[in-house]
Amino acid sequence: MGEFLHFTLLFCLNWGALALAPTRPADKTTVRPTVGSDASFTPSEELFSAGRINATERPTAGFTASDRQSTTETTTTTTTTTEKLPEKTLSGKEEEEEEGPIELASRSTRSVKVGKKPRTALKKPKVIVKKPKVTKKVRAKVKKIVHMMNKAFLTAPECPPLGLESLKVKDDQLRASSFKRRGLGPHRGRLNIQSGTEDGDIYDGAWCAQYRDKKQWLEVDARQPTRFTGVILQGRNSIWSWDVVYSYKVQFSNDTLVWKPCMNGTEEAVFEGNKDAETPVLALFNTSTVARYIRINPQSWYENGTQGSICLRAEVLGCALPDPNNIYAWQTEPEGSKDKLDFRHHNYKEMRKLMKSVNDACPDITRIYSIGKSYTGLKLYVMEISDNPGKHELGEPEFRYVAGMHGNEVLGRELLLNLMQYMCEEYKRGDQRVVRLVKDTRIHLLPSMNPDGYELAFKKGSELSGWALGRYSYEGIDMNSNFADLNSGMWTAIELETDQSKLINHYFPIPEYYTSEEAFVASETRAVISWMQNIPFVLSANLHGGELVVTYPYDMTRDWAPREHTPTADESFFRWLATAYASTNRVMSNPDRRPCHNKDFLRYNNIINGADWHNVPGSMNDFSYLHTNCFEVTVELSCDKFPHASELPIEWENNRESLLIYMEQVHRGIKGVVRDKDTGAGIMDAIIKIEDLDHHIRSASDGDYWRLLNPGEYRVTATAEGYLSSSRTCQVMYDYYPTICDFHLTKMPLQRLKDILAKGGKIPKDLQLRLRQLRMRKLRATTKAINQRRAAASKRARRA
Repeated sequence: MGEFLHFTLLFCLNWGALALAPTRPADKTTVRPTVGSDASFTPSEELFSAGRINATERPTAGFTASDRQSTTETTTTTTTTTEKLPEKTLSGKEEEEEEGPIELASRSTRSVKVGKKPRTALKKPKVIVKKPKVTKKVRAKVKKIVHMMNKAFLTAPECPPLGLESLKVKDDQLRASSFKRRGLGPHRGRLNIQSGTEDGDIYDGAWCAQYRDKKQWLEVDARQPTRFTGVILQGRNSIWSWDVVYSYKVQFSNDTLVWKPCMNGTEEAVFEGNKDAETPVLALFNTSTVARYIRINPQSWYENGTQGSICLRAEVLGCALPDPNNIYAWQTEPEGSKDKLDFRHHNYKEMRKLMKSVNDACPDITRIYSIGKSYTGLKLYVMEISDNPGKHELGEPEFRYVAGMHGNEVLGRELLLNLMQYMCEEYKRGDQRVVRLVKDTRIHLLPSMNPDGYELAFKKGSELSGWALGRYSYEGIDMNSNFADLNSGMWTAIELETDQSKLINHYFPIPEYYTSEEAFVASETRAVISWMQNIPFVLSANLHGGELVVTYPYDMTRDWAPREHTPTADESFFRWLATAYASTNRVMSNPDRRPCHNKDFLRYNNIINGADWHNVPGSMNDFSYLHTNCFEVTVELSCDKFPHASELPIEWENNRESLLIYMEQVHRGIKGVVRDKDTGAGIMDAIIKIEDLDHHIRSASDGDYWRLLNPGEYRVTATAEGYLSSSRTCQVMYDYYPTICDFHLTKMPLQRLKDILAKGGKIPKDLQLRLRQLRMRKLRATTKAINQRRAAASKRARRA
């Protein structure tokens, strides 16, 4: 009898649990591509797999400012209960992720519905209500299950952007129901795309539908099965119009014939759009969906009577899935980089740790130092790479890379961090190219000139920081135009001075107003200027983002025109420098690439005079050229200012060769040492003049100098105060190493006599002879002048 009761009790319990388990209705609408369709699934795969593990359920709780919720909500007891648990179970994980990049797809606090064991999830609320005494045990059990599911979800790869902003998605992958004109076509509906200054040109700042109704859509073809997880939306970028989409729907398809809407429970989801034109708004789908095509269908927009239009810029989040038929194998992207580097975004704390790890790995060739602090007190760290770090070696040129002047242009920062890792590893491996660079060059890498701005952009994360957040310093200063304007003073002097020999063409002094404490100069800018003055840099590059082009001085137009070609005396060499980087960059050198925003730099071979692009007074390039010996260009590295972390390995491959090639250009031209002929000591501030080039340089404290020149024959003259000038002809070849042109200057006799007398020494015979010759020459000149005056006086007397 007892065994019978035991069997009966077990049967009832199991039957009751089965009765409570939800039954998932079989999806009988299995859409497969027609014959000849580009995408195909295996027979067992469904097009819209909402209930599968890789299509993870998202909670329907309200989104934050950056995660907008669909306007229709469906909340169940199960979702409410499991929603609160991951916050506690994953708190340790969240603390660890605070130092990492806040990627747009990473949301560790989201709950996940338990697909394998729904019985526990449904049974839990009844236990909580009817048996409060055992609540702790049941909650602990559910907490464990939810934690395990969340852990499994978090270990799965997050979905990055498809690449509308980074141009990974090509123009022919974008379609629309209609568009007003070519400049507002679907190919312009990319996140953060910038419009031109002229209204009505082919470079407008969004996709705009021709009609104003709810049947308009923008379609993205992923070209392979993709698990779509979210959409980022932005309004129209324009100085003439203001258009935003307030709400929108999303549909999915595999063949563009059958479309299934994005659902929120049992109703079609309507997502909240933008309130302004520039702030990106992220909407994550409650249920990720596998498909090939996705459409954004605006539902409401800013109308402004009859003037408003349906306009938007977008980015789509999705994970590409393996294509069973591998139809698009020829479009397979290269899988990252062969170099084992730390490819992720680093905040200030992580950047410091990485630099320290490189220094620990290669202590013999690296040194970390700070050149100053930002407004909030973050140090401006520099990594020095040299075979004798911490010391300027005679004849060894100084090179620098500067990144992060605009805090939201982050690719340069990561490339320099990768570069220091790469050079350390390759030096230890014995790579002869890197070994030669390290031994022959003193390299300085400043990865973040504006750390305050970077931290602002970093907190928002990739794709969500917009176009301008973090660009400026903490004080709101654009450091790209915060250096002293030396161009205006130079051009004014040229216009006013009649005697051209009295004009200076280098080492222009900084105006007094600029050096005062009241001057509106960022602390970061002051630190960099001091750095420039203390180290005799020869060559530099300033790494930016948001375009694909290399610009060279001057950046300021002479008559304050909006844009005008304004060359320096070294125009030909600057063009060589810019070409050296652009021609070896894998993206810039691609003749089939499309323009990033509103200017086609392919027409200029991806290089341009800065002032011919736009007028920038007070740029670092111009200041470096006019105030120091250093030649500097600006490199715009990518269309996307803040690329997703998944794109960093590809960006490193695109720029690695360019970074190395450009550093090697510091060894072009001539170099040498200007010495005192008698003592052999180096002469500081000796002026090196090149015939027919109206720009001089000066020797460093040890007398060594470097003059960047293209191959050719040059007449070079060295002069110094108190010395007789000396000239010689120097031939510059195409070799890696520069031509050596040393100078030994002889002191002027008077200066030499003063030095000897000051030391209490005896005047040598050659100096005595030289002084006697000078006295006789002076006597003859004086006698001649007296005789001329006497002759003139006698003529006047005879006339009288």
